[in-house]
Amino acid sequence: MSEDWAAVAKAINQRVNELGWRQRELAERSHVSQAIVREIQHHVVERRRSPRTLESLSTAMGLHPQHLEAVLHGRKPPEPSEPVADPTDTLWSRLDGLEDRLTEITERLDDLKSGLATVLDHVRDRR
Repeated sequence: MSEDWAAVAKAINQRVNELGWRQRELAERSHVSQAIVREIQHHVVERRRSPRTLESLSTAMGLHPQHLEAVLHGRKPPEPSEPVADPTDTLWSRLDGLEDRLTEITERLDDLKSGLATVLDHVRDRR
């Protein structure tokens, strides 16, 4: 199945412009990191994303949760009032999103731990 990330970028940019938002506001409202929003919005990197990422972006912009997923796969996006196709998919995508966030938090904590160790080593060397 082909994916059209350029169409997703275009849809996001059009909607963000309609709403008068900046990239940072979309990131905050969707709980998607600004780096990921930037990658998708500027079509910098094409990589598999959690369905939850597109769902979060869609919902934050006031669209149907599966809007951007439909755009990605060249389908007509559902109207905001239409029911979600499979509520189980939404639950699993939310769990995927949580897992992604936990991974991101773990990586940040590892970076902090490494940085702290470097500072402590430096302080010990100065004694």
